[in-house]
Parts: sequence; structure tokens; C-alpha cells
Amino acid sequence: MSGKPQVHQAGIRDVKFGQRVKLIEPCNLYGCEIADDCFVGPFTEIQSGVVVGARTRVQSHAFVCELVSIGEDCFIGHGVMFINDTFSTGGPARGRRELWRATRIGNRVSIGSNATIMPVSIADDVVIGAGSVVTKNIAKPGIYAGNPARLLKSRN
Repeated sequence: MSGKPQVHQAGIRDVKFGQRVKLIEPCNLYGCEIADDCFVGPFTEIQSGVVVGARTRVQSHAFVCELVSIGEDCFIGHGVMFINDTFSTGGPARGRRELWRATRIGNRVSIGSNATIMPVSIADDVVIGAGSVVTKNIAKPGIYAGNPARLLKSRN
């Protein structure tokens, strides 16, 4: 085999930044919006159309795919993975965007390291434990953990 690969450079392009944003390279951000006073750690990817609310921290090695919106004052732990393809046809969507689903994260949500977030809606004031897999919408404030994530303790 002696083919030449098609090479794309990671980088920061077409990003709408708010004031006082801090990011640590290397990271791959494109076509997204990062609001005021946010932090983005190294080795992160934030894809096109993603909106990250003010004062939110996205830690290293996180992957935030298209169709995700994250509220204000959130914490996204190290290695958190957001998923937009549910394999609804029994396998990957293979670029068929009409098969992808959106994720909405409320305000003041903390997501622990290495959690996986399927296409869901998460209410304000929720904590997701490290390593959890969120497969269903979370409508009530509280602490959730496990695979699949379940309510451990309600919050007022």
C-alpha cells in the first residue's frame, strides 16, 4: 500500500468567543460558540453548532459533538463524551445527519469524569457521577450515577 492520507489540521476556526475565555491548546474547536468566562482544557474537541454557556468549564479530553447545548455555570469533567448518533438503524448513521439527535444540558450541571451522555435533556441543578452513562432525559434536580444513570438523591 502506498496511498497518501487526506490530512486535516486540528485547530481553532470559526469560533464565536465571549469575553475572558481561557483555553489550553492543543484543542480542536470549530463552528461553535463559547460564552463569557469559560474555560476549555487541552485535548478537547467541540464541534460545529455547539453552544457553551457563560462560566462553564470543559475539562481536558472532552468530546462535545454537534447538536449539543450546554447551559451556564456548568462543569464538564475530564474525558466526558457526548453522543449524537443512537445507532437507530442498527448501526452508525454514517453521516446521515437526519438520524442524529440533540442534547440539552441545563444550567449549573456538573458531569463527572468519563461520563457518557447520550442524546438527552438534563434539567438545571443536576450532578452526574463519574463514569455514568446517561441514556434518558433527567427532568428533576438531583444526583445521578451508574450505567444507566439513575437518581441517587433529590436536590431542592
